[in-house]
Amino acid sequence: MSELHEAFEHLTTDLRAVADPEKVPKMVAYMKDNFAFLGVTSPIRKAAQKPFMVVARRSDPDDVLDVADRCWAQEEREFQYVGCELLRARAKTFHADDLSRLHALIVDKPWWDTIDALAAHPVGTLVSRFPELGKTMDLWIDDENMWVARVAILHQLRFKHDLDQARLFDYVEKRAGDTEFFIRKALGWALRDYARVAPDAVREFVARHHDALSGLTRREAMKHLR
Repeated sequence: MSELHEAFEHLTTDLRAVADPEKVPKMVAYMKDNFAFLGVTSPIRKAAQKPFMVVARRSDPDDVLDVADRCWAQEEREFQYVGCELLRARAKTFHADDLSRLHALIVDKPWWDTIDALAAHPVGTLVSRFPELGKTMDLWIDDENMWVARVAILHQLRFKHDLDQARLFDYVEKRAGDTEFFIRKALGWALRDYARVAPDAVREFVARHHDALSGLTRREAMKHLR
């Protein structure tokens, strides 16, 4: 067993030791009864996982991905949060071929909390480092799984001036008629984020596609462009 796997075993024990069952009902309700929880708040979890993250930062990327798989295999949602932070911390060490492993995590126990964490880190980091993966995003935007499509929409969130404007606008046009809340929200979020560096382009795009975009998407996109 590698050092990181051993550290994960210790973290599992530590998280269960600090779990507060009284916090579980509220946490479960907040996530719409989709997941089980230990009852560990974010500050307590982050404190408990510090030794684990120290080991993670010197671990082999394959071990990191294997332990991320173990995080997703756990029933309680706190472990997926650990996995997201693990992947974010080591995002720059992954290779293009690792995108398929990230896809497996995207479609396993998906909800906005893990999906949004995976979109920018590490998927966005991978696409930034390996631009050829943009072609995979072009496939994901048409995926029937809304969470895969949401990752495609949000993967450029941190790109700023390096963002591919044509790709973003194309994605918004493709999914503009989607009735799913999480897609409409993501479209607006992606446009709003890009508006920080290209306000005129976003303003013009929203005006030109006003009737095609949902009210939610327009409101999100224009939030800082009043």
